[in-house]
Amino acid sequence: MSKGPTSLRLDRLLSNLGYGSRREVQDLIEAGYVLLNGEAIIDSDEKIAITPDLAARMTVEGEPLDPPPGLVLMLNKPVGVTCSHKEQGPLVYGLLPERWRARNPAISTVGRLDKETSGLLLLTDDGALLHRIISPKANIAKRYDVTLDRPLRGDEGAVFGAGTLMLDDEDKPLLPAQFEAVSEKRAFVTITEGRYHQVRRMFAAVGNHVVALKRDRVGALALPGDLAAGEYRILGEDELAKVFS
Repeated sequence: MSKGPTSLRLDRLLSNLGYGSRREVQDLIEAGYVLLNGEAIIDSDEKIAITPDLAARMTVEGEPLDPPPGLVLMLNKPVGVTCSHKEQGPLVYGLLPERWRARNPAISTVGRLDKETSGLLLLTDDGALLHRIISPKANIAKRYDVTLDRPLRGDEGAVFGAGTLMLDDEDKPLLPAQFEAVSEKRAFVTITEGRYHQVRRMFAAVGNHVVALKRDRVGALALPGDLAAGEYRILGEDELAKVFS
């Protein structure tokens, strides 16, 4: 896991976390509303060490500090929301606390799930980590739970695993994908690429239509059964390491 800054001026830290402009957070500090280990900090220039326990030791207006830089989230994306900062309609960022949307660096999705796909979505403000995960060289597996319109025909595993399947309007075959039939109209598919609507197009290529698609695993990190649609949680380093397992 890559790291953010080791220390920041207090006013810059709070401003970067979305608490307001530099002037606004200086006013908070001077009014004694920022406490570290129970003691007010009144010097906005004070350097603050960015440690994993900082959010447990610092309060702003009586509330725990928001997670410091290096934030990584796992969100259970619902159907109907878009992985975008700009498109119309409900956005995944609207599922996060409002102040988090003003953070600098910004929180961004690690790759995208299309509007009609649900499930495990990672978000982070760590650009280096984001690019490490989405890099084709990382070869990170992503598993999808697929519900189909028509019964499986029986040869999907061989077709998807051959490494020769060509999608329409593409000139390079897909890398081999893992396939596991669950029932007549349901299967798990694990891919290491991220082409546009890839899983949907794979089933279209074998004459079927995806009616529901949910990502339930990235690497060895599985979507917990107790994380409801629209909910998120902060990942610890042990959980994040599973992405690369």
